[in-house]
Amino acid sequence: MRCAYFDAGVCRSCTWMGRPHGEQVADKERHCANLLGERDDLVWLPPVTGLESGYRNKAKMVVGGTVDHPTLGILDAGGRGVDLQGCGLYPASLAACFPVLAAFVTRATLTPYDVPARTGELKNLLVTQSPDGELLLRFVLRSQEPVARIRKHLPWLLDALPQLRVVSVNLLPDHKAVLEGDREILLTPTETLRMRVNGIDLHLRPQSFFQTNTEVAAALYRHAASWVEELAPSSVWDLYCGVGGFALHVAAPGRAVVGIETSVEAIASATLSAADLSGVRFAAGDATEFALGAQAPDLVIVNPPRRGIGEQLSRWLEASDVRHVVYSSCNAASLARDLDAMPSLRPRRAQVLDMFPQTTHYEVLTLLERSNPLGRASTRR
Repeated sequence: MRCAYFDAGVCRSCTWMGRPHGEQVADKERHCANLLGERDDLVWLPPVTGLESGYRNKAKMVVGGTVDHPTLGILDAGGRGVDLQGCGLYPASLAACFPVLAAFVTRATLTPYDVPARTGELKNLLVTQSPDGELLLRFVLRSQEPVARIRKHLPWLLDALPQLRVVSVNLLPDHKAVLEGDREILLTPTETLRMRVNGIDLHLRPQSFFQTNTEVAAALYRHAASWVEELAPSSVWDLYCGVGGFALHVAAPGRAVVGIETSVEAIASATLSAADLSGVRFAAGDATEFALGAQAPDLVIVNPPRRGIGEQLSRWLEASDVRHVVYSSCNAASLARDLDAMPSLRPRRAQVLDMFPQTTHYEVLTLLERSNPLGRASTRR
């Protein structure tokens, strides 16, 4: 893949831009294997790849420039807006909405936030596209002052983008280098974006997390579900479950599945998706605290943030009688640290998934199996 922005030095976010895709994937496999170390009993499955361009289902656009000439993209070193509406990581169907959103900024007189001066209102536009082409749009504002104007002109936007299903305002009053704040104001009757993956309807609310690459995420869920199906556990935990992708994919008659996630919005999304399923429940809470106070299941799925599951949960899993762990990691370095803390849970299978082409980042899925199940200290109560 070639990128005019990268070649011109305008944007260097994709640090591997211009490298052959196959070479990128091979380097990611080597990087992961080096971190996990030599393991005679570990089988490496073929990597999962998808499109090398047009793969992103979400756009996180910093708004710069002026009301009459807004930029959607990033900020340069001086805090000025750099327009990246032609970024090749977005599918054409998603990129087509950018000029409409820029026109809406002008129509609703949404003054872009000036970072050096700390003035203005509109900080970011966050757009997510479902596999069916529907959109969720979030305006990240410094205050509620522009909300009335957004409401006034919203019918124009909905008419210009008929695929727009969910629109909200997120308030970020602080001068911070973050994308969003805590408070969300819904502006449409529809509250969730339906993300149809492998025939399963996942529901995404504005503050819920979903994988950036739908095609590779679908493969991630399928492969994890096939491992679980092969092991046929009667009880499963999905820790750091997000909107419930893993839990919903492993649900089966007679199997008790519990999903735990700190985000209340994500749990609301997951609960909606599981409305017609028996044996599946979701709850908002800390994964480690939940594990310490509950009866251990047959199998645990973990999909933590980049920091990994951490020492306390690793120690609990090591001391538990959990037979298998499916660990989905976006950071092989923290995965390696966690594995070192769980020597009885040996990696038996591993697979790199190229979730983020043109960058050094990737997902790795591992199946852990207890090497000495007899004589473990039980955590059942």
